[in-house]
Amino acid sequence: MKTLIRPALTLFILLSILTGLVYPLLVTGIGQALFPKEAAGSLIERDGKPVGSRLIGQNFTDPKYFWGRPSATGPYPNNAVASSGSNLGPLNPALKEAVENRVKALRAADPGNTMPVPVDLVTASASGLDPHISPAAAEYQVTRVARARGLASETVRNWVAQHTEDRQWEIFGEPRVNVLKLNLALDRSQAEKHP
Repeated sequence: MKTLIRPALTLFILLSILTGLVYPLLVTGIGQALFPKEAAGSLIERDGKPVGSRLIGQNFTDPKYFWGRPSATGPYPNNAVASSGSNLGPLNPALKEAVENRVKALRAADPGNTMPVPVDLVTASASGLDPHISPAAAEYQVTRVARARGLASETVRNWVAQHTEDRQWEIFGEPRVNVLKLNLALDRSQAEKHP
């Protein structure tokens, strides 16, 4: 029995060190060397301070900002630690109620807008953290944002176009707009005009 325990224990300790310490440190080091911004969380800074990540949505509710997709995380929105979908099926009454409430909030923020509400403004993504909206969801909000900022709709529409990202490698996904980057660009633009 002793002849079996000692090699097993030795192998357990060696594999624990290899897989629990050496491999994670090696992969982290390579990631930080080759992709320093991504390894640090793809943070976006304003005035030298991090204000968010380009990979995680933000909860904007002020009419002067573009709003992102609803978050399915709890206890507060866009909680990266609690990343998950809502797991509510299409026939679930809670999903129907949540969508109706989101449509009401969008309509209340822009009562004159008669466009159909894009689905990505009222449903959460699979991770519950999506930082992007579709160009249609951005277009739906252009008039409200322009009015709240005192800008022409065409000016805001141009900012949306500048911040619309194409498909990844021109084949994967759909065109999308990063809400945080767009809102920060609008803030920066207005701050430069009115210091």
